Order: sequence, then structure tokens, then C-alpha cells
Amino acid sequence: MAITTNAICNSFKKELLEAKHNFSTAPTGNNFKLAMYTSAATLGKSTTSYTTGSEVTSPAGYTAGGKALVNTGTSVASSVAITTFGNLSFTNVTLTARGALIYNTSNSNTGVAVLDFGSDKTATAGTFTIQFPAYTTSAAILRIS
Repeated sequence: MAITTNAICNSFKKELLEAKHNFSTAPTGNNFKLAMYTSAATLGKSTTSYTTGSEVTSPAGYTAGGKALVNTGTSVASSVAITTFGNLSFTNVTLTARGALIYNTSNSNTGVAVLDFGSDKTATAGTFTIQFPAYTTSAAILRIS
């Protein structure tokens, strides 16, 4: 079991061609969430949807399913289409996470991308923040060129 690497889910790639994901900003776009997982999770490019298996737990501040993401919208520059999300913070949590899954709650909780933190990251009665990369063609969390 492992979170193998940062990966775009293979099923997501196919679903893009089937118009099942809309990254427009609210209220017209889909709703996306981020759930965090322990090192016991099996996540990677073959992940197809959100699962509660090996999801982190916390006495407060984190609930199953994670939290809603705020999409920054879409853009194209230099032949690269991009989207990313605003940073996401879980406050007053005590947890250890090895990675996360971005998934689309508007499309049957289908997987979008797996995030590998590289090692276990912890928070003890504090704030755990997921910092997303800049909204640029060389850094955005999702880029298609």
C-alpha cells in the first residue's frame, strides 16, 4: 500500500474528453473537494474515485470527505490550459497525512488528482494547510499542453 506519486487520475483524463468535469468558477462549475490520507492508502494514477479507506481522522477540524476547494477558473496562455485552487486550511486538527485526493463531487466523487506529500506531514492541535501552486502555465496544479 502506498501513495505512489503525484498523478493525474487516468479515469479523469478520459472523463475530460467526455465533458464530465467543469472547472469554471462558481456557480456554473463543478464542486471539487480534497480528502487527506495516511501512508496506508493506496492512491495513484489508477485511482478512480474518493474512498474512505485509510482517510485521515482527527478529533476536530477534519471530517470524512475533506473540504471543498475554491477553483480559480481556467485560462490558456502559450498553448497551455490551466486551473488551480485556492489554498486550503484545516484548523484545530491533530492528524498525520501522507497525501491527498482531489475529487469531483458533482460527478459521482470521481478522482481528479493524487497529491503525494513526499513524507508524513503532521499537525498537533494546529492548522494543516495545503498550499497550491501559482496560477501560471508552469506551476498550476492542472496543466494541459
